[in-house]
Amino acid sequence: MKVNAQNSKQEKPIRVAIVEDREEIRFGLSRLIGGAEGFECTGSYRSMEEGLEELPKNLPDVVLNDIGLPKMSGIEGIKILKQKYPNLSILILSVYDDDDRIIDGICAGASGYLLKSTPMPKILECLREVQSGGAPMSPEIAMRVMQLFRESPPPKQVDYDLTPHETRILKMLVEGHNYKTAAAELNLSVNTISFHIKHIYEKLQVHSKSEAVAKALKNRLV
Repeated sequence: MKVNAQNSKQEKPIRVAIVEDREEIRFGLSRLIGGAEGFECTGSYRSMEEGLEELPKNLPDVVLNDIGLPKMSGIEGIKILKQKYPNLSILILSVYDDDDRIIDGICAGASGYLLKSTPMPKILECLREVQSGGAPMSPEIAMRVMQLFRESPPPKQVDYDLTPHETRILKMLVEGHNYKTAAAELNLSVNTISFHIKHIYEKLQVHSKSEAVAKALKNRLV
């Protein structure tokens, strides 16, 4: 029986694959996603090596990816996936909340970062958010990211000629906003936000929200 999920009506289901080494978590996530209205679980894999081999056979929309995996790390696997499939969205689900893994995961190309303590319904909500262009983070992760910015101000020599308004919008992307929530926060239309983000991408020489967030984090732009 399908589980009703708020705002889950879609013409096509969101196709999700799972990379997770712990069997009980992998099984639970598979049941959650496979049983939720508006979602389809395309596969679940116990290692990054298995995922890299099997994912291309049935490429999903989103990969829900652990990073503390045996042998190849999830972060290394995310880099490989993003090189091969730049438009593939990857949402990290991890027990780790240390600075290095957060920054490395986002810079590798992840679209968001959740802790494994995240409630199951919230995971579904975040998968929808990623699919719609958002960059969801657990509150603890977002707090760590903001603390890193406060502790490490942007280097003066890095200048991409962003206007103050563009910098504010980029900061909102880093904080996990999507086009709609950024537009609501700034009292602007979604089209106006899209226009500004297009110029931000051009200035940063990136092609996606995850790349823009990664570059902002790496170069301390916000």
